[in-house]
Amino acid sequence: MYELREFVWCLGRKVLPLPRDMIQLLQNWLTTLGRFIILMGRTFSVPERFRMFWKQYVKEMAQLGVNSIGIVLLISFFIGAVICIQMKLNIQSPWMPRWVSGYTTREIMLLEFSSSIMCLILAGKVGSNIASEIGTMRVTQQIDALEIMGVNSACYLILPKILGMLTIMPLLVIFSSGMGIVGAYGTAYIGHIIVPDDLTLGLQHAFQPWFVWMSIIKSLFFAFIISAVPSFFGYTVEGGSVNVGKASTDAVVSSSVLILCSDVFLTQLLS
Repeated sequence: MYELREFVWCLGRKVLPLPRDMIQLLQNWLTTLGRFIILMGRTFSVPERFRMFWKQYVKEMAQLGVNSIGIVLLISFFIGAVICIQMKLNIQSPWMPRWVSGYTTREIMLLEFSSSIMCLILAGKVGSNIASEIGTMRVTQQIDALEIMGVNSACYLILPKILGMLTIMPLLVIFSSGMGIVGAYGTAYIGHIIVPDDLTLGLQHAFQPWFVWMSIIKSLFFAFIISAVPSFFGYTVEGGSVNVGKASTDAVVSSSVLILCSDVFLTQLLS
């Protein structure tokens, strides 16, 4: 660690004339990245007891994913309805086909909302839960007790959460897209904003199945960020209960920023 700091300091002062504060910030980033990689190396190891690991995996998948289905369906329904209304009222014109509202609703739900925006929402719900749970175990010395007993605490606590989120996230994306379309139909049949036949024609127009797979692939990367980053902040927390709250906040903010940055990269790569 000392050699890394010396390297960054020499790079910042001699090779690149950077201010002292920027050099310190770069050191902190590299140190945090190194600690995260080391923790992930301990996490992705062979579980010692597969029966116990399977129980934890099913528990985390239900706690982090299944319990989030309700909020995902609720938000997706209203967002799909709002998108359809906005497209109909603000974009529709005599010079455009009547199915444009359904087409844009489908594209927005598939390409961005169901994968990126929904994962940002889950980063606040699931990420804070993970960081506070593991952080509480750290400050109450439960993780130290696992280490004393010879248990790989990183693999035991973090790996089931990561695999659970990776398993359930594609289902959440599919549910979100479907419920968004249901919300759009709600505006057609209940609000009479758009003719249902025009909405159906727009939803079917120029459909590309690859967009569904692209949304699922992006959600897998986001699922890893949502589960791994808060686990790191919770696992490395120091101090008392006040620091657990700070770690939860830092975990949510860092996860959201990483999701947005990776969304730009993945969209360019997969499009």
